[in-house]
Amino acid sequence: MTILPPDPDLDALRLELARLRAARGWTYDELAARTGLARRTLIEIEQGRTVGTLKTWHALAHALNTPLDVLFANLCRGHEPPGQTND
Repeated sequence: MTILPPDPDLDALRLELARLRAARGWTYDELAARTGLARRTLIEIEQGRTVGTLKTWHALAHALNTPLDVLFANLCRGHEPPGQTND
């Protein structure tokens, strides 16, 4: 029997990105300049049209001075993160 993991909360991840960007007062252009990513890519991620690659999120974490694991912890909203269960 295969036990599948819960679906990641991609909305929580993109909303955290938007929150972090807004908290710094950065426009999409500012974040694009700090990450080397295209402005269009950032808009599409925040609007939920794309997820982005690991390389993209790595660049975002560095630009936002936020650990990648803190950003990705948002994926587990609504369920126990791996290693947190009593199994």
